[in-house]
Amino acid sequence: MSQTSPSAHSDASPGHAGESAASRALRVSGVVCLVLMPLAMWLANRSAPLMLGLAAAAFLGAALLSEPASASIARLRRLLTVPVALAIAAFLAWALISIGWSHKPSASLQAWGELVLPIVFALAIAASGQWRPSPAVMRALALAIIVAAALLMIELASGLSQRAALGTGKMMAFVFNRPAIVLLLLAAPAVHVLWSRPAGWHDRALAALLAAVVVVFVFRSESEAAKLGAAVLVVCWAFSAIAPRIALALTALAFILTMALAPVLGLTVDRALPSAVLNRLDVLSARARIDIWHSFGEVARARPLAGAGFGASATMHEHPVAAAVSPGNRTLLGVGHPHDMPLQAWAETGAIGAGLLTLAGLLLLARLRRLPAAELAPRLALFAAAFSIATVGHGAWQGWWIAGLGATILWFAMDAAPRQGDAHG
Repeated sequence: MSQTSPSAHSDASPGHAGESAASRALRVSGVVCLVLMPLAMWLANRSAPLMLGLAAAAFLGAALLSEPASASIARLRRLLTVPVALAIAAFLAWALISIGWSHKPSASLQAWGELVLPIVFALAIAASGQWRPSPAVMRALALAIIVAAALLMIELASGLSQRAALGTGKMMAFVFNRPAIVLLLLAAPAVHVLWSRPAGWHDRALAALLAAVVVVFVFRSESEAAKLGAAVLVVCWAFSAIAPRIALALTALAFILTMALAPVLGLTVDRALPSAVLNRLDVLSARARIDIWHSFGEVARARPLAGAGFGASATMHEHPVAAAVSPGNRTLLGVGHPHDMPLQAWAETGAIGAGLLTLAGLLLLARLRRLPAAELAPRLALFAAAFSIATVGHGAWQGWWIAGLGATILWFAMDAAPRQGDAHG
């Protein structure tokens, strides 16, 4: 996430001198795949890994046609040797080892692959040296997000009747929760770049329109996680712009406490909130989440060091560790995941895995600390928003989520220097 002057990208998009037509075509194809990710998520709500993978293949092909493979390898080596990358690699290695004591190793290995593939795709794009989005490409992303959000709102307003007419069968509105989250993530770098480095008044107008459309869509969706993420994103962005060091310190403290208290999350929420509030939460389905946190918290406390094995949450009710959970809480182990990323990390990979993820997060925050306030604010806000979403929403390792995060980080590299491998946090 290092920065160069705004002019560094002004002529980065058109291509290299002497670039072959095939290389340019592949690079343009990769850009198109990333720009169209919002619309792909509208059409198919798990399609982000596919679009990221297609983009990676195109950019790598362009790189191989335009320079020796050693150049991409050198950039990849620089990417993988920064401290945050080493911490993530250590977690992935530990997660793979933990599959050895999962009750369903084949399913766990599949879950591990779903987590790793989007990370590999994002790394490939960064290492290729071909990803240099111009202001025009950022505008195209903004328009794609706006169109996707508008189409999603039209479908929500009609009760998804269009899809039923196409013979897709009856669908529920919650299937648009994933696009809501991905569009919110992708909007952050687009709004930041178009507003902070406009080529004219139209860029700021587009940024304002994008922000308004995405916020309206998120709050019309059924995704409570996306709504929480949007609120955190706005508040943290504003506060970080005013007091960046305080905001960074508070974010780090909240991150550490949330990761550390995950095994007792259910107990903590029960004790912290009065019964009247908890009764109100029943209407919002939050009471069910608290009960799920109770169940998986018992798993985390039963296997505190090594966990039950990566990917075990999908069928945790069938795992031998379920016998250590109180009878009243065993049923909810069958919901598929604990709706809390820190708790899932604890339940599946124990203190070792959760500790490695905590270390990776803190190293990322330390990396952000080097940035000027104007550049720190949107990135810190995105970190806080994404972590907030992960603590109340979906399964931690789902591919569409990891791909959405990977693509968002790549879009934040608009100001990256020509040596792309040095620029992605």
